[in-house]
Amino acid sequence: MSISLPSTGTLAIGGKTVHRLGYGAMSLTGPGVWGPPADRDAAVRVLRRVVELGVNFIDTADSYGPYVNEELIREALHPYPEGLLIATKAGFVRTGPSQWHPVGRPEYLRQEVEMSLRRLGVERLGLLQLHRIDPQVALEDQVGELAALRDEGKIAEIGLSEVSVEELERARRVTDIVSVQNRYNLTNRFSESVLDHCTEQGLVFIPYSPVAKGALTGAGSPVEHVAKVLGATPSQVSLAWLLARSPMVLPIPGTSSIAHLEENLGASTVQLTAEQLTELG
Repeated sequence: MSISLPSTGTLAIGGKTVHRLGYGAMSLTGPGVWGPPADRDAAVRVLRRVVELGVNFIDTADSYGPYVNEELIREALHPYPEGLLIATKAGFVRTGPSQWHPVGRPEYLRQEVEMSLRRLGVERLGLLQLHRIDPQVALEDQVGELAALRDEGKIAEIGLSEVSVEELERARRVTDIVSVQNRYNLTNRFSESVLDHCTEQGLVFIPYSPVAKGALTGAGSPVEHVAKVLGATPSQVSLAWLLARSPMVLPIPGTSSIAHLEENLGASTVQLTAEQLTELG
């Protein structure tokens, strides 16, 4: 398979330059993002193939497993290749499969950053994103603690996840924010205004669930007809649409299959015409 990630363009984050097709590692856990993957050796092989194919941005979080995902990344890839940026997150507590609860108390965020450093085996986290804003804690206190950790050298850059434009700007009044990770894909554009704002401000926008948990990939996909014309797959067209949407977009498709990984990264060679982009909207 011919994959040319440089054709996607690059973005600068945390002093590193990353290709605009990353990998979301959340899929490498058990059902409900809980516990270890069914086949740990296969998960390790996927992560190693990610790097072999030139991907240098991997997204994870302390809550994926919980903790399992970060430990797996270290097992598969440490010592890390030069230029690889591992982005992790803190601020979500897991109490069981598919259960998520925001916790943004400063002491908890500090604890989780310290533990992520240990699990990943690094002295500084390249990008730490606040996984969710805890409504019970002042946003300024949550972001302020991350800023303190950055000043201590434990975090290189700070990002946010699932925020509005107003929340993003409140956070930016406290400290520098380099990225926003919101749900966004061709059929779910609730975060359109956030994406446009990030583009205007030069902030990286990381759309999670870029192929709508598979809804954009199978038979009946709204991009199926365009995929047939291009000789591509629906997932490739969906990712190519995101890449064309803004130069600040960094999709992170996730999978536990090497075949699907290679298919997803094939989006780097798909060029949508102006007419196709207009048709898809």
